[in-house]
Amino acid sequence: MYASDEEIARIGRGFLDRSLPREDWTHAAHFAAALWLMRHRPDIDLPGAMPGLIRAFNEAKGGVNSDTTGYHETITQASLRAARPFLAVNAPEVPLFRIVAALLGTELGNPNWLLEYWSRDRLMSVAARREWVEPDRKALPF
Repeated sequence: MYASDEEIARIGRGFLDRSLPREDWTHAAHFAAALWLMRHRPDIDLPGAMPGLIRAFNEAKGGVNSDTTGYHETITQASLRAARPFLAVNAPEVPLFRIVAALLGTELGNPNWLLEYWSRDRLMSVAARREWVEPDRKALPF
């Protein structure tokens, strides 16, 4: 998917400064940005900061954050929990684009990966969009 750390940096920086084109904000880009932030911006508390960052990005691109669209707390926090171990098991000199590729080569590369842990109704509920909701199918492995 990504061939260099420069591509990952473009996504991470573009997300932060809201210059990333909306069409580039894909499932893969969400994970690429998260991993880039974890590695290059350890000063940012991602579980606490990501809600505001994503909401601001969505709004900058003309999106709306509501009970039915835009920012989703449970998906975001689950994705951060899933991504962190991929960074943790690799030495700092391992290229980030390889770590992103490894992550995307697992079940996490499928945008529906969360449905293994949450029923669709629970995951897509207003409550899950607004705040963390525990899985109802099985516990997350991370």
